[in-house]
Amino acid sequence: MCLCLNECAYIIFFSLFLVQNCQYHPNTHFNLFGLDPYLNTDAGTMSPFEHGEVFVLDDGGEVDLDLGNYERFMDIKLTRDNNITTGKIYQASSVIDKERKGDYLGKTVQVVPHITDEIQDWIERVAMIPVDGKEGPADVCVIELGGTIGDIESMPFIEALGQFSYRVGPGNFCLIHVSLVPVLNVVGEQKTKPTQHSVRGLRGQGLTPNILACRSTVALDDNVKGKLSQFCHVPEQNIITLYDVPNIWHIPLLLRDQKAHEAIFKVLNLQGTTKEPLLKEWTSRAEICDGLHEPVRIAMVGKYTGLSDAYLSILKALLHASVDLRKKLVIDWIPACDLEDATEKENPDAYKAAWKLLKGADGILVPGGFGNRGVQGKILAAKYAREHRIPYLGICLGMQVAVIEFARSVLNLRDANSTEFDPNTKNPCVIFMPEGSKTHMGGTMRLGSRRTYFQVKDCKSAKLYGNRTFIDERHRHRYEVNPDMIARLENAGLSFTGKDETSQRMEIVELPNHPYFIGVQFHPEYKSRPGKPSPLFLGLIAAACGQLDTLIQGSGSQGNLSAKLGNGIAMEKVYPKGTTKPAKVLSDGLYSYCNGVQV
Repeated sequence: MCLCLNECAYIIFFSLFLVQNCQYHPNTHFNLFGLDPYLNTDAGTMSPFEHGEVFVLDDGGEVDLDLGNYERFMDIKLTRDNNITTGKIYQASSVIDKERKGDYLGKTVQVVPHITDEIQDWIERVAMIPVDGKEGPADVCVIELGGTIGDIESMPFIEALGQFSYRVGPGNFCLIHVSLVPVLNVVGEQKTKPTQHSVRGLRGQGLTPNILACRSTVALDDNVKGKLSQFCHVPEQNIITLYDVPNIWHIPLLLRDQKAHEAIFKVLNLQGTTKEPLLKEWTSRAEICDGLHEPVRIAMVGKYTGLSDAYLSILKALLHASVDLRKKLVIDWIPACDLEDATEKENPDAYKAAWKLLKGADGILVPGGFGNRGVQGKILAAKYAREHRIPYLGICLGMQVAVIEFARSVLNLRDANSTEFDPNTKNPCVIFMPEGSKTHMGGTMRLGSRRTYFQVKDCKSAKLYGNRTFIDERHRHRYEVNPDMIARLENAGLSFTGKDETSQRMEIVELPNHPYFIGVQFHPEYKSRPGKPSPLFLGLIAAACGQLDTLIQGSGSQGNLSAKLGNGIAMEKVYPKGTTKPAKVLSDGLYSYCNGVQV
């Protein structure tokens, strides 16, 4: 087992090395876990401002965004059991129910050993379930324990893993501790005290790190590594520097150059299987991302624009698509409420800035969300995209507001609305659909992978998906387009090109005569991968660059959507808007115009 404490991004890349080395040995299997000590049963009821986005798995599990990173970089499919929380341990493992039944035979039920035993049992049970497409139990499990050393809620997990390491013995347990080494800007000194204290706290709870992964703005000096080695009792060659890089795809190269994979395999007594990691694809992708110059600007009109992690999967899907089409992604963050008439009166500067960004974008994306704050602004964004023929992609609520706007503007139903926002509307375009609960919030929505059948062969979405008859995408919603309104909407020009097997649930809507106006009830961003971007995001970026026709012409075979793009074939470059101004650089090669919003 390989355990990593505290920061998700780097466990992925450590495990990536393991998997790539395992390719030399087809009988070796792996698994990944995310351990989150909070009391919530899952991440489903958390505010995006509190914890970032909620990532949805194929089986409907609502999990921490870390598992989305695992799936993206490893190209695997995890289950809800790969995310363990304190709430799950107490609820799903039925510790309390067992006590009430008398299963503990009169013993005092305690955190140690009963809760710690349940944590270990859960890990060993789920480790038997393959996630890499191979049959058989995992030979290597990569586990991330979130939180900070010293957190009260983390203590049962640390104790459980300490017991586990003792039980499995040396050579079967590798502990990687991720810690911050801050740099004092005034003098440039790298401070090791935070890492020393966190390692001391970790050892005081029964765990000793084998490898230190030190997060810093710059590479660690040799004397700093020596100091950490002396005070933390970790060999210098096992101290890895994780310093700032131009984009996240450089991290595997950074780890390879420091021989991180060799350190892990040495601790696990797997030196005989160590091979040089296969990173040709990663190297190429990192270099391509660094060399992008031609911008494509996407306006993100949302409710949670103050925290970019609230839309992490969407950002990654846009990045995957833009890199695939050799474009530099520029994100214009627009708070939806800033587009509304009320803001024009209360804060005219924010109103003008928001509309300026919207009108300057090459494409518009309206993501999902809950609650009525900012809904009118999203409706106005959909209207602007429809009337001015700007490429538009609406996801979940973004699809619903597009339908509401169409009903209001084209069908002249001024009070058209969703019953989520106006339960008494006389023209309910979006309604609550059975398969959920209005009273219980957690795990009660339409969740997980569901099948969508294309109703129209000659539509943009079907072509982007390689002319398939059906697709499987992940869902997370309670409200859907009212099936009783479909005939009126389609007679007026909307086309519902994708539906479920009953034809009662609308999955995809398009405007046939628009350059690119697509709304989807599902969340295509969850299945986007580096090198394999989501077709709908690829279509949005291509349309925003004036290259959609070229893309669709090459989409006859699935997996070859971008065969004619970015491979030395000359193409006409068409931009709906003019040149761009300098932008603020975000991570992963993204650029941002914040409209006063800190991201």
